[in-house]
Amino acid sequence: MKMTEYVPGTPCWVDLGTTDLEGAKKFYGGLFGWTSQVAEDPAAGGYTMFLRGGEQVAGAMTTMSPEQPVAWSTYVAVTDADATMTKAQQAGAQTIMPPMDVTDVGRMAMFADPTGAVLGLWQPKSMKGAALVNEPGSLTWDELNTRDAEAAKAFYAATFGWDSSTAQMDGMEYTELKVNGRTVAGMMVMDDAHFPKETPPHWAVYFGVDDCEASVKKVGELGGTVVVPTTPIPMGRFAVCQDPQGGYFSMFESGGGDPAEDSAS
Repeated sequence: MKMTEYVPGTPCWVDLGTTDLEGAKKFYGGLFGWTSQVAEDPAAGGYTMFLRGGEQVAGAMTTMSPEQPVAWSTYVAVTDADATMTKAQQAGAQTIMPPMDVTDVGRMAMFADPTGAVLGLWQPKSMKGAALVNEPGSLTWDELNTRDAEAAKAFYAATFGWDSSTAQMDGMEYTELKVNGRTVAGMMVMDDAHFPKETPPHWAVYFGVDDCEASVKKVGELGGTVVVPTTPIPMGRFAVCQDPQGGYFSMFESGGGDPAEDSAS
């Protein structure tokens, strides 16, 4: 699905902070067929766009300090990054990066929510977000994994106006996060049975694939690690993996009920 605009409050972009940008290009290029394009503006600091069929699907950059973990970050579209950041702070967020202009493409900020998960804000200018979503090789889903669902629900309602609905899925509670009744992301509680105690709360990113099992095999061939093998869920199949530098990501093969079919637009 090609995108030209995102409704405010909708996840619109993901990017990777990595210790080995060239290694990441090779891994994700081999896995998803992505090509890469480095921003021409020197002020962008070598920020790299990942492209699928010539369309922007994600970004990548080198980590800024030794303490910064290799990780994918999710960004939510907002009309005013400064005003939204103020709402987030008032609701208990910790500022990671205050609002700042990113050349002429947009304005961004990052915070840690009260449960500890890091999320970005994106106020678009010339760059609206991912130009392609909900297809193989592109972002299909964003999911908050947290140990305090009620605190997260209250925080995100105050910050973005998200509503939520929770239902049982395969014996676990799963929450859909919504903007004006439209699902834009998911949330699940981290329990000790499925998450090691040292795993911090986080926003997980899912990329679409045609064949999850074949893609899992390719992850290993490219030097990555499979953390959760191909697992069936009502909407299809998914797997959780790590790239060679340690960045976690998930892959999703739709079974006809794509969880993100209404999440972007």
